[in-house]
Amino acid sequence: MDCFHSFKTDIHSINLPLKFTFPFYFEPHPLTKIAAQEVQQYLENQTDWDHNFGLNENQKGLVIGKMFGVLVVENSVKEIGYLAAFSGKLAEQNHIPYFVPPVFDMLDDRGFYKIGEAELNIYNRKIEASENESELLKLKIELENINKKAEEDIATEKENIKCGKQHRANIRATSKLTLTESEHQQLLQELAYQSLKEGINLKQMIQHYQHLKNDIENRIKPYLEKINELKTERKHKSAALQQKLFEQYHFINQFGDKKSIGEIFDGNPPAGAGECAAPKLLQYAFLNQLRPITFAEFWWGQSPKSEIRKHRQYYPACKGKCEPILNFMLEGIEMDENPLKVNPAEGKTLEIIYEDDFLAVVQKPDEFLSVPGKEIKDSVYSRIKNSYPDATGPLVVHRLDMSTSGLLLIAKSQAIYVALQAQFIKRTVKKRYQALLDGNILESEGIIDLPLRLDIDNRPHQVVCYEFGKPAKTIWKVRSRINNQTLIDFYPVTGRTHQLRVHAAHPDGLNCPIVGDDLYGNKANRLHLHAAEITFYHPKLQREMTFVNEIEFMK
Repeated sequence: MDCFHSFKTDIHSINLPLKFTFPFYFEPHPLTKIAAQEVQQYLENQTDWDHNFGLNENQKGLVIGKMFGVLVVENSVKEIGYLAAFSGKLAEQNHIPYFVPPVFDMLDDRGFYKIGEAELNIYNRKIEASENESELLKLKIELENINKKAEEDIATEKENIKCGKQHRANIRATSKLTLTESEHQQLLQELAYQSLKEGINLKQMIQHYQHLKNDIENRIKPYLEKINELKTERKHKSAALQQKLFEQYHFINQFGDKKSIGEIFDGNPPAGAGECAAPKLLQYAFLNQLRPITFAEFWWGQSPKSEIRKHRQYYPACKGKCEPILNFMLEGIEMDENPLKVNPAEGKTLEIIYEDDFLAVVQKPDEFLSVPGKEIKDSVYSRIKNSYPDATGPLVVHRLDMSTSGLLLIAKSQAIYVALQAQFIKRTVKKRYQALLDGNILESEGIIDLPLRLDIDNRPHQVVCYEFGKPAKTIWKVRSRINNQTLIDFYPVTGRTHQLRVHAAHPDGLNCPIVGDDLYGNKANRLHLHAAEITFYHPKLQREMTFVNEIEFMK
């Protein structure tokens, strides 16, 4: 059993966890930390394969950081060890002896998938050759030239008709004064004939060019029919290959039950599903009668440009690709409680900072929802609704992340809500956030401009995306520095989800995550982000109002 690794470190004093790790939100168990450290030592010292993680400036090749996973297991003779896996490919390989194999090897040259890919590549080459036949290219150029010439000539002819029409109108206007009635009538007939003739000439010109185009298109048609036929055949073969993959790409659980990737994702699995570390680890464990005990994943190498990944840092399993698979694979295994189903606001209270007949300003504690969630209904909205049962409208004018504390505006009527919302839309509301960053920021102030979008494969994470992201801009100023931490003020110009958290942590931002950021940094007692100040225009009192309520992050 080549992939079962005995611990080099003495683990006898460490108690085994009573339940398996909840894979989508966890604090690594001491055993997984030791296993991860031993895997990292292997990565630092091995010489069997070459992969550029971006950790050595002199190393050549494309830089690709990688997610690794460790699964602590117990074998049939009660020995405790661990398995290791990598997500996707490593050094352009699926099989590296130290790591568990893939669930399905799409790189196997003898497997049906690579054979099917080779057949599709033959179609690709045939299509490319057909599209680049010299006679077809010649005809396409000829058609393009005729279209261009037709467009120019028809436009010129229409302009001539327009000028002729204006000229005839001028003649008609002056001829009445100089010609007899019979002469005038004869002139009108001549002008009408000129107009008719110009219209006929335009029509004949259009017909002439259409005839030329039809002739060339008819000569092109057999080539296009051949290409479309090849594309249709390729499409059918590709669909059949995908369907075969979906049917034969199976996962198992502790009971030996099997389920294909097609079944798990209702016939539409996302790209790369099943290639992450977690499914690989569990698949190997179940196939080899190993009992899963605890699990963790860590990042090794440089971060991708869009995501935020820190070298050696632990991360939960992704949700988009892994959650449906792991839900099946972990059936019947007792796990730690899902913290997302536990109400973190229990026992916490909302503090009223200001209140009048029209609105209120409240202080939201950290780990407290602004509005009800899917699992937890307790929120600022539900608490305020109970306090003001006669209030109308959505009440909560804007939101803060659950983990962020600070000032929130509450509208007591629909009209006030609309008026305040308009100020947020026009960006006339001024906000200031306090944040404690896990690192020393050398500059004193600056502006971060990184567009953001949702990571659809790993909600609720946000990624930097210049192609599809929404504009996100943050002004920042340093307040103080101590013990390699920086207290900073953020002034968000826009209000995107997780904007301040991503702008702080991203390498192209401040490259220093907020202390306690369990999504983009390291978990702590809390997320050290606080909405400390807000300025807005009171719709009824007709004056600007500012509220400040700071907290102390540094001592």
